[in-house]
Amino acid sequence: MDSAISDATIPDAASPAGAVPLGAEPLRPRQALRSTADNGLKIVIVGGFGVGKTTMVRSVSEIRPLNTEETMTKAGEAVDDTQGIAGKSATTVAFDFGRITLDARNVLYLFGAPGQERFWFLWDRLFSGTLGAVVLVDTRRLADSWYAIDRLEHHGTPFVVACNDFGGPEHTPEQIRAALDLPDHIPLVFCDARSRESSKQVLISLVQHLQTAALSHARPSLQPSPLSQTPEPTP
Repeated sequence: MDSAISDATIPDAASPAGAVPLGAEPLRPRQALRSTADNGLKIVIVGGFGVGKTTMVRSVSEIRPLNTEETMTKAGEAVDDTQGIAGKSATTVAFDFGRITLDARNVLYLFGAPGQERFWFLWDRLFSGTLGAVVLVDTRRLADSWYAIDRLEHHGTPFVVACNDFGGPEHTPEQIRAALDLPDHIPLVFCDARSRESSKQVLISLVQHLQTAALSHARPSLQPSPLSQTPEPTP
């Protein structure tokens, strides 16, 4: 995937990992999609409110991403739980969209889902046709990720869990798995959503997880076929 991402970069912001200051993202050159590209692969980034989904799409996309962020107002304080994210000033109201060209024919599309409960009705549509998903979590607010994991399991969508670095108290992987009731076969990684390289590694972990799952389903059974045990008919 190293060659799949544009050389355009975004410098790491000094703000928390879920927020990028206004104006911190440089304008990126237009990159037209190749006419030979005919296979679109879809990955969704989900998680609670303010965990850094928009930031991750922004950091790893080769194009200037489509964001549907609106300024948060006093009217929304009674609707959205902003505990632990007091510095957040904008929120996604539809979804984020980014793109990574894998090769001449394959393109990866990234969708960042809105985190607030009032937008959860959009998730089922976003999950449709999804290759896999990233559940982005803030370890200070692990309970906010339960719904995302539940919906992905309901849809049978493979996923990895990525802990975004907000500088909070450290937890061991075992503690996080226990808190999220996460099975051992689901990858758990740590990342900084502001970093292009770190976000890329999260996507690589997801692809490796998908490959492992595909191989395990494709592996032939070691049990002999009942037909092979049928004795030859007597002449």
